[in-house]
Amino acid sequence: MSVLSLKDVHVYIQGSHVLRGVTFEIPSNKVTALLGRNGVGKSTTLKAIMGLRQSTGEITLDGKSIHGKPTYQIVRTGIGYVPEDREIFSMLSVKDNLNIAVRDSEPNFDLVYSLFPELKTRTAQRAGTLSGGQQQMVAISRALLNRNQILLIDEPTKGLAPKLVTEVAESLARVAGESTMLLVEQNLALVKRVAEHILIMDQGKIIFQGEPSHLEDADFVHSMLGVGGRHN
Repeated sequence: MSVLSLKDVHVYIQGSHVLRGVTFEIPSNKVTALLGRNGVGKSTTLKAIMGLRQSTGEITLDGKSIHGKPTYQIVRTGIGYVPEDREIFSMLSVKDNLNIAVRDSEPNFDLVYSLFPELKTRTAQRAGTLSGGQQQMVAISRALLNRNQILLIDEPTKGLAPKLVTEVAESLARVAGESTMLLVEQNLALVKRVAEHILIMDQGKIIFQGEPSHLEDADFVHSMLGVGGRHN
């Protein structure tokens, strides 16, 4: 059973054809990683799903169309979104950043604080004064507070120190066992750890769908993801 489905999705940005007929399905209760070199359309794909980029084609969640709906309605259908650049409210406290994301009557603060106990001790701290890793924890936590049909997580380890990469990876591994997730990530070690399905994108198209075991093949990785690979 697929939770999320895209069919022939196209996006133009300032005259540039960024997504060129993207088609894929995300299976239920699995982590799917969307991979590709920088600039091939991965983040744009997530933004198109969220209604943050105008698109053509079909996008359905649990069999129902969400294409063309405003973002706030898409969120209410049960999508948790962690954007690439965190986009927390820097002038608000950690507590306020979390509270502003609540849409369920019983938000799961227990899960958030079990994954990121450091946030519980910093609830009154202004979010803009947190480290990059702590800000990422806030961004992920906002999505986890609510019951979601799927989580869209964009580059969660981007720009983090190795120790924080490990911490974020641990939290995602715990969440992965209970959630359907579409994960955009460059860290292949993390992908191999949590993903059960991979999609590879190049030049605005999906060029490969399969199991993460393919990532153990260095030639495959170079061909599909490396600079100078045959899909460049």
